[in-house]
Amino acid sequence: MMDYGKEYSSPVLKVDIEEAGYEPGRPRIHDIHFQVAEGELLGLIGPNGAGKSTTIKTIMGLLKDAKAAVKISGNPPRYAYVPEQPVFYNDLTLWEHLDLAAAAFGLDDDHFKKQATRLLRKFGMEHVQDDLPGGFSKGMKQKMMLMIGFMSEPDIYIVDEPFIGLDPRATKDFLALLNLERQRGAGILMSTHVLDTAEKICDSFVLISEGRVITQGDLDDIRSSAGLPGASLFDCFDALI
Repeated sequence: MMDYGKEYSSPVLKVDIEEAGYEPGRPRIHDIHFQVAEGELLGLIGPNGAGKSTTIKTIMGLLKDAKAAVKISGNPPRYAYVPEQPVFYNDLTLWEHLDLAAAAFGLDDDHFKKQATRLLRKFGMEHVQDDLPGGFSKGMKQKMMLMIGFMSEPDIYIVDEPFIGLDPRATKDFLALLNLERQRGAGILMSTHVLDTAEKICDSFVLISEGRVITQGDLDDIRSSAGLPGASLFDCFDALI
């Protein structure tokens, strides 16, 4: 695991949120500060209603009632967002969705075809590349969202509950792709409730409850905060939250 206590010289994502919410004068989150380094996978965890989604929306600049400073590396800054709930156009095929994403990311045609073919094969979706996603299962729609996110090879991935709807093989393929992106230097911010998987794959964690950071750091830091040496992330989460 990475040493979260170390000051990284060039984080790919730096988040400083004083407060943010959906209505003026009614903030939902307060004093949330963290950063994601090159190649780091940071898990954003907390119970329902803790403020994880609000934090992600603030990072993406979607909330006008926010006092926050968010810095994404790159010129121009490039990030990919993979939402929890699939979003798609009913009249576009899977291949056309990938093509549209490639155009939005400014990928040339050769790069797009090579990347799309690789991702379709990796997720076992070649047989439905010309089908409309409205007829896909929930897991297949989630795979499509993941493939769209991976198309651009950005500096930072923001992934919201990626394991919902994925079967074990798709989960394994997704994690393998994440590892390749981390080796490339991409950072990953992942919101998830699947704590046993998070414990295995994340370098560090930010635990949020009632709109505030409860603790953050690597697993040993979390154990220290919970006063539970050697405990699982789940037990620490239970004790802290």
